[in-house]
Amino acid sequence: MRKKYERSITRPLILALTTVMVVFWLAAIGLSFRVMQHEFAEIFDSAQQETTQRLLALILDDLNQSTETDPRSVAILNTAASREYLTYQVRDASGRVVLRSNDAAAEPFDAPLVTGFHDTPNARIYTEMTADGSLFLQVADRFTNRREAVRESAVTLLIPLIALIPVSIFAIWFLVGRALKPIDTLRQDIGAKDSGNMAAVKGSDLPRELKPIAHSVNLLLSRLRAALEAEREFTANSAHELRTPIAGALAQTQRLAEELPPGIARTRADQVETSLVNLGRLTEKLLQLSRAEAGIGGSATAADLRPVLDMIVADFQRDSRTQGRLLYSARPGATLIRNADMDGFGIVTRNLIENALVHGDPGLPVTVTLESDGIIRIINDGPAVREMDIAALKKRFRRGETSASGSGLGLAIADRIVSQMGGTLELLSPASGEATGFEARISLPG
Repeated sequence: MRKKYERSITRPLILALTTVMVVFWLAAIGLSFRVMQHEFAEIFDSAQQETTQRLLALILDDLNQSTETDPRSVAILNTAASREYLTYQVRDASGRVVLRSNDAAAEPFDAPLVTGFHDTPNARIYTEMTADGSLFLQVADRFTNRREAVRESAVTLLIPLIALIPVSIFAIWFLVGRALKPIDTLRQDIGAKDSGNMAAVKGSDLPRELKPIAHSVNLLLSRLRAALEAEREFTANSAHELRTPIAGALAQTQRLAEELPPGIARTRADQVETSLVNLGRLTEKLLQLSRAEAGIGGSATAADLRPVLDMIVADFQRDSRTQGRLLYSARPGATLIRNADMDGFGIVTRNLIENALVHGDPGLPVTVTLESDGIIRIINDGPAVREMDIAALKKRFRRGETSASGSGLGLAIADRIVSQMGGTLELLSPASGEATGFEARISLPG
């Protein structure tokens, strides 16, 4: 079964903050691109104008010393191997090209002979004329050169973004993780609360935004503690007060049943006896439940539980009602020394063995096995229990599909005490290696 997706606070924050940062960075690059276009245009125009004015003076000096002004011969002299950034033409008043650079076309530039800038589809041309107006120098700066400069600058701004994205993701993840650590601490503290741990949540070190939550949780826990304490006291007191009158009523009923002759009255007396026996068992279970809720399972000192298990199994084997159904075996060298309360362990094993005898097939044996690693297995035969019903069997007053008598408390009490010992009670159906049956497996930490 595929695991259900759980929403996270960190992931949307990382995604949102990283997206906002990237959007703002791209917007800044776009704005910078527009500003660079304008500023670069001014810089190129200024450089182009200064270049034209200086070049005009040099060309005039060169033309005054030369007697040949045929543009073809001049073009032959300009044989630069590399491509020129600026190209120029010297034109006379009629528009004829008198002198040109090596990369300049032989045809005149498509620009009027007027001092100033003029744009063509491919270049920006600046025109400067001599003092007497006989010659005009036109210097062309191709737009591709300007666009390349702006584009390279924009790409330079994009390169840090490529490295910034993973760095920002890690930084945001780290900072958000630190900011959410108090929430995770509070979550773990609340998640550890159960009927055995109802201590108040520590809220003194929490941020002020979380302190109201901790305060509300503590109020709820105090109410739960009061309710559970009242329930335990009621259960213990009721069960204790009922034991004596029930025992007395049972004794009187048994005596009455023996004195009555066979008949309807004797039958009714037997039914009353059976009801009182069941009521006595329920009272005993309620007393065990109150002790389990009081936390009797754990112990600070290690104890050998093997004699307790042997004694309880022997008690059941001596009971005539079991009819020799209980089989017991222990692996060679098996030990059971654990930090657990002996009385609590006795309640657990007694309930599990009793459950197996009551709900198992009455014509087949119940086996109790102590493995070499200390695991206790209690197996009874019978129809397999549905997997969805197994987990519910550990809850109070829950019973499976059975006609046998019972209170529905035995497994709940056993599971509660085993968890207090730090162990696990595992219920399996069918039993290990079998097609049917039911198995209870106790595992206590060594």
